[in-house]
Amino acid sequence: MSAYTLAERPELLAAALAVGGVGEEFAGHDLVGRALAVGRRLRDLWPRHTVVLVDEKQGVVARGCGVPFAVYGEDRPRLPDHGWDAALLWAIEDYLDGREPNVACALDIQVDQGRRGTGLAGHTLTALKRAAAQAGLRELVCPLRPPGKAGEPFTPMAEYAARTRDDGLPEDRWLRVHVRHGARIVKVAPFAMVVVEALDRWRAWTGQPFDASGPVAVRGGLVPVLCDLERDVGVYVEPNVWIQHGRGNRALRDHWIRCVARSGGSAPRA
Repeated sequence: MSAYTLAERPELLAAALAVGGVGEEFAGHDLVGRALAVGRRLRDLWPRHTVVLVDEKQGVVARGCGVPFAVYGEDRPRLPDHGWDAALLWAIEDYLDGREPNVACALDIQVDQGRRGTGLAGHTLTALKRAAAQAGLRELVCPLRPPGKAGEPFTPMAEYAARTRDDGLPEDRWLRVHVRHGARIVKVAPFAMVVVEALDRWRAWTGQPFDASGPVAVRGGLVPVLCDLERDVGVYVEPNVWIQHGRGNRALRDHWIRCVARSGGSAPRA
């Protein structure tokens, strides 16, 4: 298995974009994401932060997409509450203004359907961290979308993200992967992605009637869609969880290793 950035192998772009398919259709209609996260722009603007995993026999089996931006300064003292959307907007602002970034932000990791559950997501995460280091950036952050949260759309994200197993690791599998790779959970981004559309669009996307005003749980939604019949609109405001990989996380990783060792399991791999 080999990992490359698109800066190294630009010809892999089409194959990389063909990998994935995780997520419901409505998630692709966030206006910020649609405007900025398409393949051509990722290739042209941030090829050093898009990684592709290539299997010698199967070809491209996973991809990870990221962007660089500046944070922790006077005007941006912390990671944004707008999560995924803000990461894209900050990245494009810094690109247009010529501002020097100091962190990389992982936006999306996708694994070939036939290879899911084999550890490739972790390998892709490692490749993104390596790409950030090679670009001279201090850390990798991620506005993470915990997949298990879709099964509990009415549970507050802070409550969900705080849950741990008996070994002390996060209950959510994707949060767990990041923590095993040395990350720490920073905070919830309460309005990380927003989709606002007419109810007919929501009916087409979800197959649900949207025939009463109020919150409507939809398949794949981390939170309900707010249905407003009078205004003929459905509003989806998705929270993320900010994850931080980088300096200062070694002590946390050692803590997880001790927890797992006490439970009789295997220590997490870096």
